[in-house]
Amino acid sequence: MNITTVLNSDMSINHHRGFSLVEVLAAVAIIGIITFLAMPNIVAVKQDSENNLAISRAEAINIALVTFIQTNGHNNATNYWNQSSSDQHRYSLLAAHMAFAPAIIENYMPMGYTLQLPSSIDPLKKVSLIGPSGEILY
Repeated sequence: MNITTVLNSDMSINHHRGFSLVEVLAAVAIIGIITFLAMPNIVAVKQDSENNLAISRAEAINIALVTFIQTNGHNNATNYWNQSSSDQHRYSLLAAHMAFAPAIIENYMPMGYTLQLPSSIDPLKKVSLIGPSGEILY
């Protein structure tokens, strides 16, 4: 084996090909198009999840209200409820019957959603849930 054969074989072994600039730009463009097409779906999923979370938390308030009545008795619960003048005070009566409830009702609901507790629990009604697009019937 002579020296030129050794040099030629070393050059062919060490020759590596990288990505060209056009290939890299094409890959970035494809990723950008896929992202552009997926964004509306991602936004819709986020809005649906916030809506479902608000409905779930409104149902938790309804269950807490029934538990409040069962624990205190209907007459006592009605008296306590009628003595409360604000939704925040009524919520504090119910928070003891809910797991992991924050102290303030605004912190309980997702941003843009509000609850209106019934002014009277005789007869018993569900809480009203109001979202960014109006009242949500659940």
